[in-house]
Amino acid sequence: MSSNKRSVGDRGIERVPMRDFATDVPPEARRETPTRPSEPVPVTAWVTDGRGRAFEAKGEALAWTSRAVYVRYIDPAGREGFAWVWASAVTRQ
Repeated sequence: MSSNKRSVGDRGIERVPMRDFATDVPPEARRETPTRPSEPVPVTAWVTDGRGRAFEAKGEALAWTSRAVYVRYIDPAGREGFAWVWASAVTRQ
């Protein structure tokens, strides 16, 4: 019997499976100490998943440096993911 267990985050939303994790910016782009807001900032971000598919996603900025933003996003399948993306790929809502 196979198990089709899905990971669910704190908000009760299914998490993006590992094969579809977003591609992070290189670590060198986020070496400086990030700014962390007291409340997440609503954003729209361009994300590229592990299969090379790019999509625009609604989400929240959880931290940022001058070059990169750590976002919590919802993918096209309605799953929650987290990624460091280029700052130029993020727009505040």
